Amino acid sequence: MTPTEIAVVVLLVGGVFFAVVAAVGLVRLPDLYTRAHSTSKSETLGAVLALAAVTIAFDGGLSTIKTALLLLFMFITNPTAAHAIVRAASEQGIEPWTTDTEEDQS
Repeated sequence: MTPTEIAVVVLLVGGVFFAVVAAVGLVRLPDLYTRAHSTSKSETLGAVLALAAVTIAFDGGLSTIKTALLLLFMFITNPTAAHAIVRAASEQGIEPWTTDTEEDQS
């Protein structure tokens, strides 16, 4: 394998790992706020790593520029969208999950 192929494989494996972490966080965490944190951070990193692998695999040209711009777009918009969702939930009065809430119900 060439060094370029190794870099692509390493970036793709990292991207898949962080995408799986985001999916597990979405399923396992208790409320909207923790789920949004998990998915926005992990999924952004996973997407950025995968797109970086694609950029390296294309070896230059217009496709590389387009992929790099998409990478930048994802890096900016994913956390911004998650922030907007969490802020809207907060303004709607959705309370964060706490262990005190669970103990009060017992």
